[in-house]
Order: sequence, then structure tokens, then C-alpha cells
Amino acid sequence: MEKGGGSSRFDLGSSSLPCDLVLDIVSLLEASDVCSLGSCSRFWLGLCASDSVWIALYKRRWPSAVGDLGALPSQGCKTFYINKHKKLASAVSDVIKSVLEWSKSGSMEVGYYLKAISDLGSMELGFKDVQLFLFRREHNVLLNLIGLHYCIFSLDIPPVDVMEVLESCQVSEQQVCVSWFVLGRWFYGFRLPDEHRSRIVSLTELAMGKEGEVLGVLNRGAIHEVLRVQITTVATSAA
Repeated sequence: MEKGGGSSRFDLGSSSLPCDLVLDIVSLLEASDVCSLGSCSRFWLGLCASDSVWIALYKRRWPSAVGDLGALPSQGCKTFYINKHKKLASAVSDVIKSVLEWSKSGSMEVGYYLKAISDLGSMELGFKDVQLFLFRREHNVLLNLIGLHYCIFSLDIPPVDVMEVLESCQVSEQQVCVSWFVLGRWFYGFRLPDEHRSRIVSLTELAMGKEGEVLGVLNRGAIHEVLRVQITTVATSAA
């Protein structure tokens, strides 16, 4: 920090802090922020390209895939991280295209819905990936819902953490209508008509566990006494 004439300026060309401490601090940033910091000067470019920084970013974003690192990748950890991001982005894009195709009419059968979630699970997406690729306001709410379901049942993310992200991504008040039939009961040798049930729920209500029956139907799908589960988008008024 230099002072003079009542003003101060931080020298981005170097750091007076120990290098290990600076690397630890940089490792706490998001990947996009690390890239931006690296564009400030040659000093920061070299520091932000350090393998230790990108290993930390990789472990934080994909904790279940740390074994992929093994020995340090020959192309460098930054390139390894970026290539994995691109690979996942392409794979999720294929799922998004499928969901949009399955829901052209504004609704989707639960079988397709569960297939999309299964496909995400095979990619081993992390919580940050869901935020980047699925919790986007411009997306169809069905994609938001699929991301939410994946966070709850596949990643076991605490409700408070999920809510924080839904709100920051401005999708918490998005709504869907879930409808299904319950197999009619037998009564004195006669089977009663199937019972139709329907709920309009917000992503907030689902994330906070306020609609346990709906979550259970979505997670199990059309099995046993539950028939013909359908998920439909609900238009929300602009704030």
C-alpha cells in the first residue's frame, strides 16, 4: 500500500504477504474471480495459475470426484478443471434439450422427469454445477425443479443452503403443478373410482419440506397405488 497526497493505492504487481498465505486466500474465490484476478498483472497471472489453487477449486466444486486428480494432470490443474467444466456443460446441455423436448406442451410425465435426474446423477454433478446450469431464471421451471430434486435427494444439501441459492438465483417463487391419480380402494367387493389429486407448489415449499406428499410422489414416480404423475409449469406474475 502506497500513500501520498491523501490517497492510497494497492500495488497489484506484487504482494507483501507470504506466497502460501496469498495462495490460500485466492483458493477461497470462485473460479471466475480467480481468472479475473489473474488478468490484473503478470504476478497475479502466475499466482492464479498455480496448481494448488485449482486443486482447491476442484475439490470444493466436485468433492466426490477428487480421485480423478490422482497424480497431477500433465496439462496442468487449471486446464484440467476447465476441461471438466466444459464436459459437464455439454452433457447437461443434452439433458436440457431432452427436457425441453419432453415438455413441449408445458407438462412432462414423471418417467421422463426421473430419467433426467438419473442422467444428472451419472455425471456426478456437484451443488455448484446445479447452480450454474439449472438454477437459472431464464430456464423452464421444470429444469429448476429437476435441479432442486437432485440437490435434495442425490446431494443431500441442507434446506437452508438450497433456499439461499434459490433466492440468489431468483427462482425460489417459481411454481409447478403436480397431479396424479391414486388407485381406487376396494369397498365391499367393489373398487372405487381412482382419486385425482393436484397441488400447485413453489420451489420454496418443496425445498423447505412443506410439501412432503408431493416430494414423495415426485421421487417415487408412478408405482404401486400412484398412477399417471404429471408435472406442469405454472405461469407466475412478474414482480
